[in-house]
Amino acid sequence: MAQLYFRYGAMNSGKSIEILKVAHNYEEQNKSVLIFTSALDNRDEVGYVKSRIGIRAKATAIYSDTDVYALTASCQEKISCVLIDEVQFLNQDQILQLTKIVDELRIPVMGFGLKNDFRNELFEGSKYMLLYADKIEEMKTICWFCERKATMNLRVNENGTPVYSGEQILIGGNDTYYPVCRKCHANPSL
Repeated sequence: MAQLYFRYGAMNSGKSIEILKVAHNYEEQNKSVLIFTSALDNRDEVGYVKSRIGIRAKATAIYSDTDVYALTASCQEKISCVLIDEVQFLNQDQILQLTKIVDELRIPVMGFGLKNDFRNELFEGSKYMLLYADKIEEMKTICWFCERKATMNLRVNENGTPVYSGEQILIGGNDTYYPVCRKCHANPSL
């Protein structure tokens, strides 16, 4: 039975490497997967899922007007799984398209992404994944400053000073965001 999965975690929790691992496991059994990622993530190159440890794979870029359901339904080969990186950047319509892939095409969909932004507010895609996903799983990592579980993302400027206001989306890596616990989000030990 196909289901919609949402696997979320703070920065550095291994979301991208998990997508690459899942894709490898399917492909090793000669099963086809579709890998998607948000076109907003342009740190490496648009249309690639890349792990911090250096492994990467080609993916179909999702723009604000991309119909993920239509792309999946139009595939000539049998698709065993749909994998989506940076699912937090999808819009409500695209999350509903994922539900149609599961319910109408009977293909499992696994979305990986952040739950909350640096202000600790939900992303649009994450909000609707939390509402519609059949299975929700947290991917864990530790706080950058202490030994607690990281549940938030702390944005810092080029001087390393915490930032608590601004645009929700600013693409960046370890130079821009730290995975932190609630206590260190409010009072980081920089």
